[in-house]
Amino acid sequence: MVSSGTGSDLQAIKTTAKKQGNSYVINGQKTFITNGQAADLVIVVARTGAPGAKGISLIVVETAGAEGYRRGRNLDKIGLHASDTSELFFDNVTVPPENLLGNEEGSGFVQLMQQLPQERLSLAIGAVASMERAVKITADYTKQRTAFGKPLIEFQNTAFTLAERKTEAMIARVFVDWCVERLVAGDLDTVTASMAKWWCSQKQVETADECLQLHGGYGYMQEYPISRMFIDSRIQKIYGGTNEIMKVLIARSL
Repeated sequence: MVSSGTGSDLQAIKTTAKKQGNSYVINGQKTFITNGQAADLVIVVARTGAPGAKGISLIVVETAGAEGYRRGRNLDKIGLHASDTSELFFDNVTVPPENLLGNEEGSGFVQLMQQLPQERLSLAIGAVASMERAVKITADYTKQRTAFGKPLIEFQNTAFTLAERKTEAMIARVFVDWCVERLVAGDLDTVTASMAKWWCSQKQVETADECLQLHGGYGYMQEYPISRMFIDSRIQKIYGGTNEIMKVLIARSL
C-alpha cells in the first residue's frame, strides 16, 4: 500500500516502522487502498532505514484489534463502485519483529519491483477483456438499432470504427498472450510489462469511448453496460503505475 502523496514514486515513502525494543512501531497513513474497508491483513510499505530504496521494508499488520490502526473513509470514486478504496491510518501501531516480510530490513523495494511486471500484465489482461467485450456489445447494439431505415452497422462509419477496434483488440490479445507465456517461463521483464500496461490500457479507454459514441444518447445512460465500461476504464491509465511512468521505463531501454 502506498503512502499518501507518494503515488508511483515508491522511494518517497513516508510511513515509518521504527524498532522499539522487540517490536516495530508504525506511523503514517495510506490512501487509495483497494479493499481497505474489508482487509484484516495488510502489508504496509514502510521506511525502516535511511532515505532511498534501501531503507524500505514490508511489514505485515493484522488489523483486527490492532491499537492505533484506523480505517478512514471509503473514497467516493467515479467508477469501480463494486470495489472499495480507502484511507488507512497508523498511529503507533505495534507489531512483532516476525511480521517483517523477508529475512532482513531494506528488502521492501526489491520485493515490490519483483512483482510489478506481473501486476502490470494483469492490468493489460483486464484491458484486453474489456476491449473485446466493448466491441461485442456495441456490434450487437448497432445491428439492432436503426437510423434512416437501416441498422447502424450498415453505415460505413460504424462498420469501420468497429473493424478498427476489433483489430486492435486482437493485436492486444496476441501481445498479452505472448507476455503471459514469458511470465510463465519466468522472463517477463519490466519494459515489456510496461509496454503491455501502457498500450492496452490506452486502447481500452479509446475503445470504450468510441463504442459509447456508437450507442448515441443511450451510451450515456448507466443502465447500459458501455457507460460503466467507459467510466471504469479511465483508472486503468493511472493505477499500477501511470502510463507516463510506463513510457519513462520504456524510454530507458532505448
